Amino acid sequence: MPPLVAPSILAADFGNLQRDCELVNNSKADWFHIDVMDGQFVPNISFGPPVIKAIQGIATKPLDVHLMIVDPDRYLDLFIELGASILTVHIEVCNHLHRSLSYIRSKRVKAGVAINPHTDVKSLSSIITEVDLICIMGVNPGFGGQKFINSTYLKVQEAKNLIEKKSAPTLIEIDGGVTEHNAEKLVTLGADVLVAGSFVFSANNPYKAINTLKELE
Repeated sequence: MPPLVAPSILAADFGNLQRDCELVNNSKADWFHIDVMDGQFVPNISFGPPVIKAIQGIATKPLDVHLMIVDPDRYLDLFIELGASILTVHIEVCNHLHRSLSYIRSKRVKAGVAINPHTDVKSLSSIITEVDLICIMGVNPGFGGQKFINSTYLKVQEAKNLIEKKSAPTLIEIDGGVTEHNAEKLVTLGADVLVAGSFVFSANNPYKAINTLKELE
């Protein structure tokens, strides 16, 4: 089964945001991936509610919203109201992760949990059955265009083993550094969703770049 593909809007041309959103709409991509950064949890600031509202008004596909922010519980309702279909929080900043995930799901939104490169997959063992999606960071979060961290392959294997052991329906998403050079191996190891930013939006032919990922089995 081919992976889901979620182009990362962080890598889009913000001078032509509507054009790039329409590109995703008209492509074989499945989701819009939206990284929200606060300059505290990660050393960068991305876009906030007004931009996401604008994207939501254009998008014809689900919004996969990734909160790279401290104290995400304060903003869950806001991003749900802005149209998130998938809402992901980082385990590193959630004091009460089970409660956060349960709240998201209670609003009929899919709940994701992201883990940084240094975070052990085993930390998800007790809540894996409550998670719709694990977002494994393939780079240190904060900036697009970084080099893929090879230890991500092992984390995908560990996550897949945990999901199968617990008979959980959880999807595995890879965010950061995804290209045509590593995507096939990631899918073979168990990745279900590929987030691609620079690979798509910096390509000479973004549609072809998306198709390259969608054609994997």
